[in-house]
Amino acid sequence: MTLRQLIFDTASDIEGVGELEETLKWGEPSYVTSQTKSGSTVRIDWKPRQPDAYAMYFICSTNLVSTFREIYSDQLAFEGNRSIVFNLNDEIHTDAVSHCVAMALTYHINK
Repeated sequence: MTLRQLIFDTASDIEGVGELEETLKWGEPSYVTSQTKSGSTVRIDWKPRQPDAYAMYFICSTNLVSTFREIYSDQLAFEGNRSIVFNLNDEIHTDAVSHCVAMALTYHINK
């Protein structure tokens, strides 16, 4: 729920993103800029194969996660080119994650 709220708060602070659509994609909560088409889909989920972690997923054909890794490798953990991974017991670096979400929600404007 913390990540969900962070996504909505971040979107509301960015001019041109518009209202987010909250939907399910692949059975996961997903956030889409369907009104403005300004960004790339952001998803969040927990997977049973990693019971002590959850993640924020991005479309792997973008350069988003590689960009996040360049900027925030000292603050965030990543899996391949598709996600930011959070440990259940770790504090969320909200400023870093919010910036990553902002880059995703404006991906089509800024690419």
